[in-house]
Amino acid sequence: MDLFRIATAGSVDDGKSTLIGRLLYETNSLKEDQLQYIEQKSHSKGLSYRDFSLATDGLLTEREQGITIDVSHIYFKTQKRRFIIADSPGHIEYTRNMVTGASNANAAIILLDARKGVVEQTRRHLYITQLLGIQQLIFAINKMDLVDYDQKVFNQIKSEIEPLLNKPKDQAHYLPISALKGDNLITPSKTMDWYSGKSLIEIIETLPLEVNTNALGIMQVQYVIRPQLENLHDYRGFAGKIKSGTFKPGDQITVFPSGQKTHIKAIERYGEPLEEVLENDNAAFLLADEVDASRGSVFVRQSEALLPQKKINATVCWMQNEQLEAGKKYWLQQGVQTVLTKVDAIHSKVDLGNGAQLSGQALHLNDIGETALTLAQPILAEAYHHNKALGAFILIDQKTFNTAGVGFIH
Repeated sequence: MDLFRIATAGSVDDGKSTLIGRLLYETNSLKEDQLQYIEQKSHSKGLSYRDFSLATDGLLTEREQGITIDVSHIYFKTQKRRFIIADSPGHIEYTRNMVTGASNANAAIILLDARKGVVEQTRRHLYITQLLGIQQLIFAINKMDLVDYDQKVFNQIKSEIEPLLNKPKDQAHYLPISALKGDNLITPSKTMDWYSGKSLIEIIETLPLEVNTNALGIMQVQYVIRPQLENLHDYRGFAGKIKSGTFKPGDQITVFPSGQKTHIKAIERYGEPLEEVLENDNAAFLLADEVDASRGSVFVRQSEALLPQKKINATVCWMQNEQLEAGKKYWLQQGVQTVLTKVDAIHSKVDLGNGAQLSGQALHLNDIGETALTLAQPILAEAYHHNKALGAFILIDQKTFNTAGVGFIH
């Protein structure tokens, strides 16, 4: 059974937590004590219904405020598929959390309040999902019960969304729902018989989970296994996660940064031989030759030449209060490789309300902008939309060692 990752997005109070809690309830994913807590807490708040948002707001501060302020990862499954949903905050000041929550998603559910339609935060989150290369978008028009399930309201909001999309309109899904009432979540809603499409659960169960086996084969070494036992005296296994593409024994590879070439003698997992490994698999490679490789080295099964780069241009999402400006230095981490980097320039920043590029010399908290960076040592880099493994990085503050920003290479 495959694993499908979904990010949620939307403005505050659009009902993301309620939607996820309702999905957990309808798929029998809530435990008995969780149901009891929801019922008791709902009753104490004077509600005549179960407040399913309580199923996901795990922090005490979230429960007290009734809002989501951190990214929660929720696991559930159906008979067809396993899911991880990232429940991200809706407030503008938590835009960075949404970037983090959506970074590994296969699809995104963007909620809109039927009473409000497209708002600035809708545009902001849509821009971010497209920046992250999320190809599969579901627009859930929530709270239809508060607009008398009016089809005209749904059609008007859909017409406002369509011009904002970069991709063909028929690749996006639109559905009217009521997370509170459960309309169109698991089964078709009787109160909206004018909607003939799939329910939300049917959509996410049938969205394709694509693994590009033709992608550039990338594996970054996380650990070198040297047992140094008598029966494994010469054993040297390079362990890590397959970042993209596939690998098989016999494949020719290039080792970066040394540039040495060799081939894979064997692939193992827990000591057992494997005939093939795919993207996101963990494995250990045994190589035919002695090569200069250690933690952070990259193995590439390539069909075209790649060259390490010391200068890169990247879109950066800024995540800390201290502003990003030219001349500052940070640690740049790509996978497990870390190098010192200097900010050469801030070319522009994005108006997240309408997507326009604005001139600017600095990025502040939650800003997204175009930057130029110089690295102390070269890294293997490709444009993010060509290869996420080689196109994404984080910037780390030298003083606090906190994550300061997330970058996407052009």
